[in-house]
Amino acid sequence: MSESSNDSPIPRHIAIIMDGNGRWARKRMLPRFVGHKKGVNALKRVITRCGELGVASLTLFAFSTENWKRPQEEVNKLMGLFLEALQNEVSKLHENGVRLRVIGDRSAFSEAIQAHIARAEALTADNRRLNLNVAANYGGRADIVQAVKSWQKAHPEESIEALTPEVLTPFLALSDQCDPDLLIRTGGEQRVSNFMIWQMAYTEYYFTPTLWPDFDEVQVDLAVASYQQRERRFGQTSEQVSSC
Repeated sequence: MSESSNDSPIPRHIAIIMDGNGRWARKRMLPRFVGHKKGVNALKRVITRCGELGVASLTLFAFSTENWKRPQEEVNKLMGLFLEALQNEVSKLHENGVRLRVIGDRSAFSEAIQAHIARAEALTADNRRLNLNVAANYGGRADIVQAVKSWQKAHPEESIEALTPEVLTPFLALSDQCDPDLLIRTGGEQRVSNFMIWQMAYTEYYFTPTLWPDFDEVQVDLAVASYQQRERRFGQTSEQVSSC
């Protein structure tokens, strides 16, 4: 599958809620952490396929602000897996022209994780083949709140009446990239779970029962094919879109 015409565009920006690791493990009577480790393999497949398709940005919901409420042992293992990925996978991403960025409040992470994030972002900063954004300790509502605070700090003399969607947007996470064209959620749930709720105002949603560890290149292509069947009107009529 490739972008061959304006009638079958490849989404510029794909966002993914990677759900189902625990259920995948439970179905096999394995510890939940095994599901998370298998999920890393799925992630590698998806990054590769998105690069092949010419996707400009891929944003992954890796750890939400609410995920801290999970059992402490699971949280600790997830943090260990995050650190391991930063230590072992970033050089491969760099070799393949992938730019890595982590969005969210990283202050809650260990000093080691924070240091590896900073190194990874610096190493890959000039890469242009694919923007890989990892949302970690991220929440859409918190993103909006911090954007308002940042705008206010940058414009202390401005009245609140000056605050509009257009002036606030540059203060949101990933404001330098286009908003997601396509959201994929694996695992069968059909909600966005506080993920990029501002940026996904006009995003097309694709929900699949496939559990994240089983998600592969074929599943990516199915999601993109579904997206290509949608008519994106952005508040206009079909006739207006057709005439553009």
